[in-house]
Amino acid sequence: MYPRIDNPQNYTAALYLRLSKEDDKKGDEKSSSDSESIKNQRVMLEEYAHSEKLNVYDVYIDDGYSGTSFKRPDFERMISDIESKKVNMVITKDMSRLGRDYIAVGQYMELYFPENNVRYISLLDGIDTGCDNYNNDITPFKAIMNDMYAKDISKKISSVKRDKQSKGLFIGGKASFGYKKSPTEKNVIIIDEPAAEIVRNIFQLALEGKSCREIAMILNEQNIPTPAAYAGINLSVKGPYSGKWSSERISFMLQNEVYLGSMVQGRVKKVNYKSKKCIKLPREEWTVVEKTHEPLVDRESFEKVAMLIKSRNQTRSRTYDYLLKGIIFCHECGYPLGVINRTLSGNRQTLYFLCRTYQRFTEYKTCTCHCVRVESVTEAVLREVREICKQYISRLDLDELTGAARKKMLAEKKQQEKDVIDIKAKLEATKSKIDKTYNDRLSSAIDEDLFQRTYKRLKKEEAILQKKALMLERSKKENEIDVNKVKELVDSFLNAKEYSREVIVSLIERIELTEKKEVLIYFKFKELDSSYHL
Repeated sequence: MYPRIDNPQNYTAALYLRLSKEDDKKGDEKSSSDSESIKNQRVMLEEYAHSEKLNVYDVYIDDGYSGTSFKRPDFERMISDIESKKVNMVITKDMSRLGRDYIAVGQYMELYFPENNVRYISLLDGIDTGCDNYNNDITPFKAIMNDMYAKDISKKISSVKRDKQSKGLFIGGKASFGYKKSPTEKNVIIIDEPAAEIVRNIFQLALEGKSCREIAMILNEQNIPTPAAYAGINLSVKGPYSGKWSSERISFMLQNEVYLGSMVQGRVKKVNYKSKKCIKLPREEWTVVEKTHEPLVDRESFEKVAMLIKSRNQTRSRTYDYLLKGIIFCHECGYPLGVINRTLSGNRQTLYFLCRTYQRFTEYKTCTCHCVRVESVTEAVLREVREICKQYISRLDLDELTGAARKKMLAEKKQQEKDVIDIKAKLEATKSKIDKTYNDRLSSAIDEDLFQRTYKRLKKEEAILQKKALMLERSKKENEIDVNKVKELVDSFLNAKEYSREVIVSLIERIELTEKKEVLIYFKFKELDSSYHL
């Protein structure tokens, strides 16, 4: 028996439908853009709304989205409509359609919906927040069971995936460039001839002695489509290298064992079943199964290319060590500056800074050269940092003469720290009260009216305290000067007979070189910030 609506004219309903890939047992065979389960949900909800004479504002559908996350496009659209007062009733087939994270589901049902005067109905569970019934009381337990179901499903899916990977079956969404999924056999990849020809050409260029950068330049000059362009992928975030071959992409392809006919999977894994964040796994933890598909390159050629790449990496790692390494960037494109070695008159070897974006894609005018001698920039940076450090010490000495002012500053700092501790203690106490009130409501120790009044009052107190704590912390950071630490670092720099990277990096956050040869220095301490023009 579904919940009955006595006053349907007072409600504007949102029909919410969700189906995750794990829930869909029908696989990829769908008769339309919506899955059969989504259709069934829609029919059920629309029939219910019609029978109860409800005004339906919209139908919100998240097909293929997990219930463990609430970052779903149509769910977020529904929340936006709730906050715009367009919707004051939400109806789902069952509570698991709303979500499978029991904490978040509880927050929506017990706090968010009541605060926004939204009536929530779950048809199959018999849940209706508009009236008091037994089904509402056991809602938290159902939410926990839904969460446990999601966790169990995640474990089973992970186990199935690992089993398939160990058998050399392809379970990815898109095959490596040069291959495609077989149209006739599931979990099998076959050669995609147009892309495979590009891959073979890349290996041939590498065998001829071309570096990864040179290969990338050749492919860009010939307008060869990148893997993303070939697959028709429109990148949402575009950088200066978008649509262009890069040496990193070439290097990855030349070392990818998939081109030997081996299935390489399991390079990354999710943190847990509720998070979409992935972490990279070390090479020894990958799942590699040999001879699963036709190779594009023979092992002898693959290993020879690997040796060439390794030899260049070793050479590069021994070359071009300079003081500002790792902290100097191109001001225009934001990428780290590279260096090149040029031989001047008298066979003098001289390093020059060069924008890597310009170096890779000169013909596309993505950025400009920024070519300046490393020695000139380094001397200018050291000269400017030395001057700023001297000015800082002079100011510090002057401040120390005014002992009364210093005592006042220290007293204010001490009081500020005390205020921060007091506010944080009050905030923690308020949060504990909120948690206790929420638990009392779940256990029916207090009724709904008392809960709402107490909860709103505590949330208001919490918001005020959070604002005060934020302002105090911000004020503390702005006014707090670790005099001893800064003075120690500045003294180390001024007294150094020979500058080391350790001293430079301890003072400087970032250096930027502009197209007009201006050096911008960003210090780790705001008292030292400045910029300098060569």
